[in-house]
Amino acid sequence: MRRRAAILVSLVLLVVSTAGQETTLRTQSNVVLVPALVKDSQGQVVYGLQSKDFVIEDDGVEQPIRLDEVPEGQPISLVMAVQTGRRANHEFERILGLRSMIDPLFAQGTARVAVVEFDSQVHLTRNFSKDEILIEDDLSNVQPGDGGASILDAINYSVGLLKNEPEGRLRVLLLISEVHDHGSDVKVEDAVSSIGQSNSVMYALTFSPGVSNILDTGRGNNKEEMHQGVNFLDLAYRVGQAMRKNIPATVASMTGGEYELFTSRKKFEARMNDFANHLHSRYLLSFAPREPRPGLHQIQVRLRDPQKSTVLARTSYWVEGAK
Repeated sequence: MRRRAAILVSLVLLVVSTAGQETTLRTQSNVVLVPALVKDSQGQVVYGLQSKDFVIEDDGVEQPIRLDEVPEGQPISLVMAVQTGRRANHEFERILGLRSMIDPLFAQGTARVAVVEFDSQVHLTRNFSKDEILIEDDLSNVQPGDGGASILDAINYSVGLLKNEPEGRLRVLLLISEVHDHGSDVKVEDAVSSIGQSNSVMYALTFSPGVSNILDTGRGNNKEEMHQGVNFLDLAYRVGQAMRKNIPATVASMTGGEYELFTSRKKFEARMNDFANHLHSRYLLSFAPREPRPGLHQIQVRLRDPQKSTVLARTSYWVEGAK
């Protein structure tokens, strides 16, 4: 045990992107943290599970699991990162309910909320505040941005804010954006690494500009975008966009976060209700690797009795021995 305790282990979360490229995330610890959300076949959260109900396999070998209780009334630090660039202004009417949806957080008296807006640049609209009125005013006065959508830059910046929040607080990033990045300097692996290192949870609510455009045309809400006949240039552009990587979904899958698409105000409000209900619903699982060998470790988190339930959790880590 002394020998093991003397070894410095660097645990690195690793996931494979949709393009087949490997991404490694590094964090200094000798314990692998695996927050997990469990949903049934209807998408409802499953509560009341114990450590014995879970199985974590490290390279196919089952590990002893620790399940920590979520502190009752755990304070929350939340960053809301809202896209304002490109076609996001057409979504402002659909996300009006965002202001009222944060009321329950402030009602607890322990929430700290920050607001970040982004187009081609990332802007800190409001640093962490407990003042509900200030946050609501910020969300009520969101203005259209430029032609960019630097999603990865916004994620990285927002997580940087969360890293400075005190230990013991639940760190959450709520991202509201389109599905494709336009103009970020930060790479996917860097944004994902920041989330892992800060022990943050990301919830992504996204819209598809192409789908929204079609729906708004049918509703008559975007006359400035309408064209006589078929706009083949626009159609070709949308096809090209559809082939690009869905950045919010990719980052969410890499970090065990959640991803949802909305196409209407009603669906946005339903997704926001899910977000609020899921804040304290993750199981805080962890395990200490026995004789950890250097290199990549694949981990699988599942239930002993799945019953058609789905577990959202991280999928791998990396170990380095002491130098």
